[in-house]
Amino acid sequence: MFELTAILKQPKQKSRIGAAKGRDSMASARLVPLSFLLLLVGCASRPLYPLPGKRYDGSKKPLQTFRPYNLAHRGSNGEFPEETAAAYMRAIEEGADFIEGDVLASKDGVLIMQHDVTLDDTTDIAEHKEFANRKRACNVQGTNTTGFFHFDFTLEELKSLGVKQRYPFRDQQYNRKFPIITFEEFISIALDAPRVVGIYPEIKNPAMVNQYVKWPGGKKFEDKFVETLHKYGYRGEYMSKQWLKQPAFIQSFAPTSLIYVSNLTDLPKVFLIDDITIPTQDTNQSYWEITSDKYLNFIKNYVMGIGPWKDTIVYVSENYLQLPTDLVARAHALNLQVHPYTYRNENQFLHFNFSQDPYKEYDYWINTIGVDGLFTDFTGSLHQYQEWTTPSPSGEKSATKLLDKIGSMISKYRNPQT
Repeated sequence: MFELTAILKQPKQKSRIGAAKGRDSMASARLVPLSFLLLLVGCASRPLYPLPGKRYDGSKKPLQTFRPYNLAHRGSNGEFPEETAAAYMRAIEEGADFIEGDVLASKDGVLIMQHDVTLDDTTDIAEHKEFANRKRACNVQGTNTTGFFHFDFTLEELKSLGVKQRYPFRDQQYNRKFPIITFEEFISIALDAPRVVGIYPEIKNPAMVNQYVKWPGGKKFEDKFVETLHKYGYRGEYMSKQWLKQPAFIQSFAPTSLIYVSNLTDLPKVFLIDDITIPTQDTNQSYWEITSDKYLNFIKNYVMGIGPWKDTIVYVSENYLQLPTDLVARAHALNLQVHPYTYRNENQFLHFNFSQDPYKEYDYWINTIGVDGLFTDFTGSLHQYQEWTTPSPSGEKSATKLLDKIGSMISKYRNPQT
């Protein structure tokens, strides 16, 4: 029971994971199943998905590579507050191929999992009066932004906050039940899965992090990011033996960072592409520049894929999809994968073409547009759709069917009149 405290919100947690004793404690805590976690916080009323595909010989079921990747966007954040241990554990239970998250840094240089550079929308920072004087204004990609910034807080202070659901129309019962987690804790969740689950971390706002957070020896955010991946054994080119053992994609909206880390690691990288109105974070290039044939031919030397916002692949007018652009075709012609974002089940995110049916949306993007991976807030929905349409060629399923057949035959033998 005491081991669960490493995952639940804990104001007294140490500010760093360093010494062997600390690592051992984290290792034991990370083994806690989500079902026990939910029981402890009194939230066991919802059904849990079975853990998919665990082998009985002690080895792990490998990563599936025969269909588009199910990319758990900030975990299963349609159900749990984003980028929490619970959200990532739920995503693994629901069948995610990769768990995705955003890496930032605390004031004392610890890498953490948070999407926003401010803490206002996804934590209970406003309720912590002891931090009221930390609120300030900063320039964020050309916009004057006021809020509580992650780089003004130590890890110990950040761990005292509770994470909350971003959207008010999603389940609020888990608000403040779980803390911010570190990059290392995120990695540990994937490594402790009962099957091979990849990670898909983003180098988030690197220019801003490097401006406000300093590391000894002049190291950069990107250096610490790659060092952490290497520390836990993440290496290897896409589809190599080492990569398949511990799959990882590195993603960023900042092309300069992707080029920089390409000299540090051979792990595959994905260039994220924002809305057509938003320039790149570090080079101030327009959408049209970075999606041109010339630029794609350049960036393919450093990345193996692109991650565009889906509404820039197929434009939208009055909530109806229009004709697709040729971006996917041009990317594929250069042997670049395409992993669009973000797929969400709620009606306000579904275009009218899909009749409020997320499965129709998945069908369109997988079978008509032909993407190679999908960032989704609802990992279980995408997994169910793919299992129905392109089921896993699982030996376990065949064995189960055979056992069911044998059981049926034995039953008929014992009860010949049935």
